[in-house]
Amino acid sequence: MAKVFNDNLLPTSAAKSELKNYESGDGLSVSELINSRKNGGLTYNDFLVLPGYIDFPASKVDLRTRVTKKIVLNAPFFSSPMDTVTEVNMAIAIALMGGMGVIHNNMSPQEQAAMVRKVKMFENGFITEPMVLSPNETVGDVMEIKERLGFAGIPITESGGLKSKLIGIVTARDIEFRDPATPLSSIMTTELVTAPMGVRLEEANRILRDSKKGKLPIVDKEGNLIALLARSDLLKNEDYPLASKDPENKQLYCAAAIGTRPHDRERLALLVDAGLDVVVLDSSQGNSTYQVEMVHWIKSTYPNLQVIAGNVVTREQAATLIEAGADALRVGMGSGSICITQEVMAVGRPQGTAVRQVAEFASRFGVPVIADGGIQNVGHIAKALCLGASAVMMGGLLAGTTESPGEYFYREGQRLKGYRGMGSIEAMEHQSKKRKRIDGATGRATKKLDQIGTDVASENAATQRYFSEGDAVKVAQGVSGSVQDKGSVKKFLPYLYTGLQHSLQDMGMQSIDALRDGINNGAVRFELRTASAQLEGGVHGLAHYEKRLFTS
Repeated sequence: MAKVFNDNLLPTSAAKSELKNYESGDGLSVSELINSRKNGGLTYNDFLVLPGYIDFPASKVDLRTRVTKKIVLNAPFFSSPMDTVTEVNMAIAIALMGGMGVIHNNMSPQEQAAMVRKVKMFENGFITEPMVLSPNETVGDVMEIKERLGFAGIPITESGGLKSKLIGIVTARDIEFRDPATPLSSIMTTELVTAPMGVRLEEANRILRDSKKGKLPIVDKEGNLIALLARSDLLKNEDYPLASKDPENKQLYCAAAIGTRPHDRERLALLVDAGLDVVVLDSSQGNSTYQVEMVHWIKSTYPNLQVIAGNVVTREQAATLIEAGADALRVGMGSGSICITQEVMAVGRPQGTAVRQVAEFASRFGVPVIADGGIQNVGHIAKALCLGASAVMMGGLLAGTTESPGEYFYREGQRLKGYRGMGSIEAMEHQSKKRKRIDGATGRATKKLDQIGTDVASENAATQRYFSEGDAVKVAQGVSGSVQDKGSVKKFLPYLYTGLQHSLQDMGMQSIDALRDGINNGAVRFELRTASAQLEGGVHGLAHYEKRLFTS
């Protein structure tokens, strides 16, 4: 019988020590992978990450990540500032799931500021500026507040203002079946459960939970109202433990996009007044004098406001914006599913190479990078993080969800929702058509100059992103289409989160920080994929299959 092994075989106990005889680890380091001169520009599908050693459960993988110089999120997720992706509902949902929504600016400044305010008011922790009424006001006043703001639990103080003696509270139940003219003094609840000023949020939540009340007033030693805590927010804390919040005021984080023109400074003033945490300078090509000047102005005017600048795809572009004072960079040009910039303009860069080159350079200055575009699945998110991104920005992946703007419609038996690039003709025409409808409804033939300026600013939100607001002929850099119904983001994002935990587990990395260290020291290795290898890695050889990504 033939011998299966030769006589020179090493003992199995020497397997690990034998690895030292190899010049380098299996596969490629990240610098060997991203070698444009040798491998060309790479996209996410062009490579794989080699597996590591697992000695921990996937549930222990920590996905916290620093997305700007000062802000840390519990999940590396941003929603894109597109008018078919992010408005109030998306921004709230993604913040509750640990990420951050970026509200688009293809609307008037007032509309955008109102959306930011709604996100910030959704969950407040200690409400430091609660709605307060006096005992002389009426049930009708409370009804009006409930209709306008959606709540009716209102503390009553002697003066009708904050830092005045608390004497009662009115709830929705108190005003039921009451004459609107009834004074609040005759119906308010006067037996109150309160907490002292200086109480910690955890202790205040315990008091509120035990009291079974809807609101917990916070008072000073003299009994003056200082703040308020709501049971609805307590329930949100329990339901959404990953929610991304400002550590000081416990409000959800919210970002919004603006352009780089002079009128955008007025827009930003409204957004900051509404409580904005992060401003995203929305431009397809961020290496411009307009953006540099805007970054300088923002950092001097609002020094605590975090600025995400971009978009960039090269080290040279990144250096310009880092030196200007950007707190984070947005990377990507022409890689989105609805973007045709690379095709039409012949300018851009494959996303994998772009993310790595910019992230490696920006990391030397402590500036995080957000990979924007080309994200189609969990694996792409993991690969973006491996290449140095601190987070990913998703458009098409979140379009079609319940929380994205727009109405569902049916075509050939499929339930769809519209999705379009901000460089599409339809996005550029959106505000123009909206303005005409408003003018037709009001019958106004002329407007004051300041109102015209506001409308022009709104109309140009999409066109100025591509430096084309003054063009007689609009050249599209995006398309319009539709995507399938994906259900609620509140079910889809947990799938992305859990999938990403399993991906890092397969790499042997227990956190994003550990992954970054593993990339830098060469412990995490890569392999290029040929076209045949990509086919092999997908579903093949079946007559029919159903692709279910997760259970809800």
